[in-house]
Amino acid sequence: MGRPAKFTREQLQEAALALIDADGLSGLTMRALAARLETGAMTLYNYVSQREELEMLVVEAVLGKVRWVPDGHLPWYEELEGIAITLWRVIRDHPHVIPLILTKRSRSPAVFEVTEALLRTLAQSGRSGARLLVGFRAVSALIMGAAQAELAGPLTLQADESPDDTIARFQALPPDRFPHLIEIATAATASDAETEFRASLSLLIDGLRADAAPQA
Repeated sequence: MGRPAKFTREQLQEAALALIDADGLSGLTMRALAARLETGAMTLYNYVSQREELEMLVVEAVLGKVRWVPDGHLPWYEELEGIAITLWRVIRDHPHVIPLILTKRSRSPAVFEVTEALLRTLAQSGRSGARLLVGFRAVSALIMGAAQAELAGPLTLQADESPDDTIARFQALPPDRFPHLIEIATAATASDAETEFRASLSLLIDGLRADAAPQA
């Protein structure tokens, strides 16, 4: 009989994801993962043969957290909203993984599942072919972009600069040239991530509904 596995798939995923959450993608190395699991780097090759397999495990770990209950009685746009918000909440907890999701999406079963769910709701609006593709790209871009933007917070801060300092820097701009930039910078200090995402999603869904096929 072979030796029993020292680690489960879930333990590997949890440890790898913790490294990325803490240090970004550059923090995920075989050596760092081995140290976190208190083992030798060579031991890990009994579980994953290359970094790409490890990255796939991370993608599956994140998207495996996406849970929604399909409701065949809801209008397509309400179903779409529910899936999009659920996906955004999961991804915003692990924004450093977004590049992996985007680059591994053609090989990840977890990506297939959530993508098909989004496409299914969009197809119910009467979209197909190129229109279905464009609708999907718009929704997924909003989800990914909103989650990734939070890496910098509501404002893009400079090193050793407080939010108040950043606001002051924007407010010092010539108001006759940048009135709206000053306005949104001030508003961003009181911005709530979920409220902002929901409002953005509503704007997008309103556009999708207006452009839906008549029979939808």
